[in-house]
Amino acid sequence: MAPSRRDLQLTPVTGESSSEIGDMEEVRLLDSYYNEENTDDILSKIEEGGGDDSGLRKIQVGITGMTCAACSNSVEGALMNVNGVFKASVALLQNRADVVFDPNVVKEEDIKEAIEDAGFEAEILAEVVATGTTLVGQFTIGGMTCAACVNSVEGILRDLPGVKRAVVALSTSLGEVEYDPNVINKDDIVTAIEDAGFEGSLVQSNQQDKLVLRVEGILNELDAQVLEGILTRLNGVRQFRLDRISGELEIVFDPEVVSSRSLVDGIEGDGYGKFKLRVMSPYERLTSKDTGEASNMFRRFISSLVLSIPLFFIQVICPHIALFDALLVWRCGPFMMGDWLKWALVSVIQFVIGKRFYVAAWRALRNGSTNMDVLVALGTSASYFYSVGALLYGAVTGFWSPTYFDASAMLITFVLLGKYLESLAKGKTSDAMKKLVQLTPATAILLIEGKGGKLVGEREIDALLIQPGDTLKVHPGAKIPADGVVVWGSSYVNESMVTGESVPVSKEVDSPVIGGTINMHGALHMKATKVGSDAVLSQIISLVETAQMSKAPIQKFADYVASIFVPVVITLALFTLIGWSIGGAVGAYPDEWLPENGTHFVFSLMFSISVVVIACPCALGLATPTAVMVATGVGATNGVLIKGGDALEKAHKVKYVIFDKTGTLTQGKATVTTTKVFSEMDRGEFLTLVASAEASSEHPLAKAIVAYARHFHFFDESTEDGETNNKDLQNSGWLLNTSDFSALPGKGIQCLVNEKMILVGNRKLMSENAITIPDHVEKFVEDLEESGKTGVIVAYSGKLVGVMGIADPLKREAAVVVEGLLRMGVQPIMVTGDNWRTARAVAKEVGIKDVRAEVMPAGKADVIRSLQKDGSTVAMVGDGINDSPALAAADVGMAIGAGTDVAIEAADYVLMRNNLEDVITAIDLSRKTLTRIRLNYVFAMAYNVVSIPIAAGVFFPVLRVQLPPWAAGACMALSSVSVVCSSLLLRRYKKPRLTTILEITTE
Repeated sequence: MAPSRRDLQLTPVTGESSSEIGDMEEVRLLDSYYNEENTDDILSKIEEGGGDDSGLRKIQVGITGMTCAACSNSVEGALMNVNGVFKASVALLQNRADVVFDPNVVKEEDIKEAIEDAGFEAEILAEVVATGTTLVGQFTIGGMTCAACVNSVEGILRDLPGVKRAVVALSTSLGEVEYDPNVINKDDIVTAIEDAGFEGSLVQSNQQDKLVLRVEGILNELDAQVLEGILTRLNGVRQFRLDRISGELEIVFDPEVVSSRSLVDGIEGDGYGKFKLRVMSPYERLTSKDTGEASNMFRRFISSLVLSIPLFFIQVICPHIALFDALLVWRCGPFMMGDWLKWALVSVIQFVIGKRFYVAAWRALRNGSTNMDVLVALGTSASYFYSVGALLYGAVTGFWSPTYFDASAMLITFVLLGKYLESLAKGKTSDAMKKLVQLTPATAILLIEGKGGKLVGEREIDALLIQPGDTLKVHPGAKIPADGVVVWGSSYVNESMVTGESVPVSKEVDSPVIGGTINMHGALHMKATKVGSDAVLSQIISLVETAQMSKAPIQKFADYVASIFVPVVITLALFTLIGWSIGGAVGAYPDEWLPENGTHFVFSLMFSISVVVIACPCALGLATPTAVMVATGVGATNGVLIKGGDALEKAHKVKYVIFDKTGTLTQGKATVTTTKVFSEMDRGEFLTLVASAEASSEHPLAKAIVAYARHFHFFDESTEDGETNNKDLQNSGWLLNTSDFSALPGKGIQCLVNEKMILVGNRKLMSENAITIPDHVEKFVEDLEESGKTGVIVAYSGKLVGVMGIADPLKREAAVVVEGLLRMGVQPIMVTGDNWRTARAVAKEVGIKDVRAEVMPAGKADVIRSLQKDGSTVAMVGDGINDSPALAAADVGMAIGAGTDVAIEAADYVLMRNNLEDVITAIDLSRKTLTRIRLNYVFAMAYNVVSIPIAAGVFFPVLRVQLPPWAAGACMALSSVSVVCSSLLLRRYKKPRLTTILEITTE
């Protein structure tokens, strides 16, 4: 179905509130203006998914045909040479590129053509946008005749409440309006256009969505026509494309008119059960595409092998069998039958099966770059055309030189074998990603609610069609289909596959559940809250994808070598040809070295061809990305999310690890352990007084005090995590009325109780309010602090009335992890806002010698910067919320205990479990990955350094061994396979356990 104007793709506009980063927009089809900004600021906003006011856009392009780092460099260079492209990042393994560009200067088709001109196939995949509240509508506006009409319509639209921007084009009679759907809707906009005296109608409503379905039931042309008729009649369908061979149906629809589930139900219902639809996830399509590429390479290899086997028999076996030998030497025209057969077979291999090498090489050369295809095409062509020339020369002169048709055929066969094995091995590097994708169940059980919320039935639906608010049933042993909350039932859920937490977690009513985890025992009813890209599993996959797309700094070396590799190899091959030819001409080596009926030129040519085909830029190009891809996937399966190759590389050289105290080294569950009253007030009265004051505070210590007081009075268990709902407590009747409440950061709180001032906090708060602390009270507080507890002093009506001791227990693994870091050569440092005595007591208990206490949140970043002055790499471990400035300032920020909040922007590593062992895992994984990358480089470089001299015949005078071109080709093909297999060894990575951490030594 040919796309028409109604099929135009709409772009959702995203952004944060204007108070944070300003109103943002994606570039429109008609946009003709934008604010000038610094390019780096613009790019950083685009990269963060936040957008900007400049009109730049970021798209992803799928690229087919890249084989090595030279290819990716070629594509990157071609893209950067396009006027209007600000940034281009090409990922070799993912066969994908991220491109940031100005659509006022360059269009998507221009980007696609630039890649194709560079010798590769390109497909625009998607626009990279974030979710937000601002949408775009595209409208037709009839009746405009001049620029004054345009200005009039634009002015009216811009004055509408909720409209952020409006652009109108006279030539196309189209207008684009960016608006807030919470303030104004599309009908209001159409009405405003008509009220202005023009005709208005909606072309595209708000944002569109795409659905890719696998259709079963299309048996003939009539079935296809019936399906197309159903789609044409359905409301909200903007565009569709049916591939009748594969059964794939791609639908672009308006989610404001029809939901994806209603769309599927409508098609199946109107088809009276004839068609069965299944939603295909994007990852499933990518996997099938990768599998198709490997299958295609396998077919090429088999075809080449089938034609090469007869060549082998003709060359090696048949001469020893009289009957066949007689047939082969039978003269047919100017050549013998054997020569005709070899020429014919090799021509098919060279120009039909090996066509891809010529096409790719020509495109690369036309773009001014070189790659492995150039070397293969050059080497096989030299062998083939020399052999043809030798035949023709023999037919004319009667002097028959040896031919090397078999070298060309075997060379192509081995290269194709290597490429097939390489594609299989590269597929294995994304196994961890595939496992994450497969965590989501294929189907879910939807509970159908009747009037009054009563359940009236259930039905099975595709898990990708779940919508927020759906009530779902989860059987014991089944996977939870979406993020949500439990509304009925209780069970234990195994969350290890998502969070890395090995112990099953108890789930009851109102407990959150994560899609992809496994319900262990009881049946559950849950309400879906997050689906699609908002789900935790989708965010994890997105983070891993982003990390795998990024380039580690160490890859710059390979990129540089790849850029000069092919020209250097060709130069060496020419020197080899010239050197051996001149040596033969001046008698530097005996004629006995020459092949039968051979010449010095033929002898030299074989060395030269071997040099060309044995050199391999692919191994260098694959050394880093394959290792990064495996490592990020392995990290994700262990609950350690790595945000990029840069972070992965930096972590291996961490010298200092800074720990926050509360919630990082400690459990973050404060409990009152000691209460001492220093007045005539009894304990119950004292606790009621303090709890009344602290009930309005959200501080963890305040929650601990209120929970302790409640338990004292009512012997009532506090809520989970030791917290209670303070607002409920205020209404419970046992707390006193308070007024003029004020929280004083770093000091405590103050308020009025019974019209008298109460102060709850530290010494500084008491000192500022002229409260005297007697010596015996000071001694009591010091004893608390020496034991690692926080002393909270209480003053009421100008007099000190009591002290409370609050402890936050250390995590059980804290001391072992600290010792493990010391064994690894990493210096742990504790930075806290607590007082010095408590800080030193906690640090002594876990084994940390370097302590920085009484540091405000902003001061933590200053501590990090002071450690970075000598060039040291500093890691910060925090909770990702209060520690965001410090996480951002550190070279490596690790947010620990993230749980389901995996999108912490300030962190380079997101540790999903609240377990310090994962800090060890992150650093250990980084070190092993960098070691593997270096081994890959050593192997790739050593291979070329050793193999090229052998192929050039440097050792021939001593060993009398000449490496045939086909053997050189086999070595070249297997070198890249071996590098990928080396990276795959990282899949066997096992994170250090508590029992083995202390055995870790400095590398």
